[in-house]
Amino acid sequence: MSQDANTESKNRGRPPSAAARKRALEAAHAILMAEGFGRLTIEAVAARSGVGKPTIYRNWANAQELAMAALLVNPLPQAEAEGATAEAALGAQMRGMVTAFASTRGRQITMALAAADPESEFTKAFRNQAILSSRNAGRIILEQALARGEIIPPVDLEVLLDMIYGPVFFRLLVGHRPVSPEFGDAVVKTALRAVSPREA
Repeated sequence: MSQDANTESKNRGRPPSAAARKRALEAAHAILMAEGFGRLTIEAVAARSGVGKPTIYRNWANAQELAMAALLVNPLPQAEAEGATAEAALGAQMRGMVTAFASTRGRQITMALAAADPESEFTKAFRNQAILSSRNAGRIILEQALARGEIIPPVDLEVLLDMIYGPVFFRLLVGHRPVSPEFGDAVVKTALRAVSPREA
C-alpha cells in the first residue's frame, strides 16, 4: 500500500484537507479541458492527483459534481478577494463564472444542460455546484459587506442573491443573449445599487 493510501486510510472520516481538494480540482480541470466532460471520472482524477477516492467522494457526490466544480475553479488567487469590497469580490467571482461558461467546454456543458432531464445527475450537479455553491459564496461576501456597513440590509437576502446569479444562468440556459465579463459587471452593479447606502 502506498504512503498516500495509508494516509487516506488513517484520515478516513475526517474533513479532507484544503491541499487535497485543490489537487483534485486541478487534476479534474486538466482532464476536463483536455479530454472533455465524458472522460472525467473519479478514478482518473484520483490517479492524476494522488488523492484517494474516499477523499474525493467526501467533497463531491459523483464525477458530474466534480466536473462542474472544476469548470468553475476561480482563476484569481484567493488573497486578491480577501478584504475586497462587495462589488470587487462579486465582480471577480462573476467574471470567473462567465469566463468558464464561455469556454469551449463550458459551451458544451451548457448545450448538454439545455437538453438534460431536470432530475438527471448532470442537472443536479449543475444546480449544486454552479448555482448553489456560487450563491453560498455570494452570501458570505454580502454578509461581510453588511458587517462592515458597506451595504444596507436588503429587504430579502435570498431575493438579492437571485438578482445577482439568476441573470447569468438565465442567459446560459435560454441563450437569447451572450454572457461576458461586461455583462457580469453590469449585473453586480445593478443588484448592489438596491442596497447602496447612497441610494437609501
